[in-house]
Amino acid sequence: MDAVHMRHSVDQWRIFIDASKRSLKAVLLHNGNKLSSIPVGYAPNTEETYTTMNNILVEVDNKKYQREVCGDFKVIAVLLRLQAGYTKYTCFLCEWDSRSRGKHCSKKCWPHRQLLTPGTKNVIHKPLIEPSKVFPLPLYIKLGLMKNFVKALDVKGPAFTYLCGKFPRLIYEKVKAGVFVGPQIIQHFKAQQFEAVLSDKEKAA
Repeated sequence: MDAVHMRHSVDQWRIFIDASKRSLKAVLLHNGNKLSSIPVGYAPNTEETYTTMNNILVEVDNKKYQREVCGDFKVIAVLLRLQAGYTKYTCFLCEWDSRSRGKHCSKKCWPHRQLLTPGTKNVIHKPLIEPSKVFPLPLYIKLGLMKNFVKALDVKGPAFTYLCGKFPRLIYEKVKAGVFVGPQIIQHFKAQQFEAVLSDKEKAA
C-alpha cells in the first residue's frame, strides 16, 4: 500500500501487538477487514515488556497518528503500565477487586476506573497510550470465559464427559484446563446435545 493511501486512512487501521515464545510482532489491521494486514514490526527473542512496547509505538509514530491498539490482556496491561502478576486491581476498565472473593458471585457492577494514576490501584507508571485507544480482542475474552466455564464443571458429570467425547483428539488434561480454540468454542454453543446435558446452574452460567 502506498504512503499516500496510508496517510489518508489512519483512522481505519489498528495496531495489533502479540508475542510468542520466539518473537514479538506488530501488525496493522484494517477496520472491517476489507484490506489485508500490514506487518510493521518484528523482533525475535523479545518479550512483551515496557521497553519493547514503547519502541514499537515510537517506530510506527503512534504519538502522531494516535491509532487504536489491540492485543491480549498482557499487552494491554503493559501498555497501560499496570502491575503484572496476581494483583488486586487487574482490570483497566473497572475497579474489580480480585481478592474480594466473597463478592465475585454477588456483586455484578463495579466502579469504573476514572484515572490511571501512577502509584495507585496497581498502576506503576504513566500509560504509553490513552485508555480510550485500547481495543480488547473479543477472541481472548471468549477463550477466557470458556476456560473458566469448563474448569468449573464436574469432571465426573455428563457435561464434562460430553466434551471429552466431542473432541477425542484433545487429551484429558487440556479439556480439564479448558484449553480450546475459537472454532471449538463455536461448536460448543451450536451443539444442542451439549446444552441438553447441562444442569440448570451450568445453563445459567
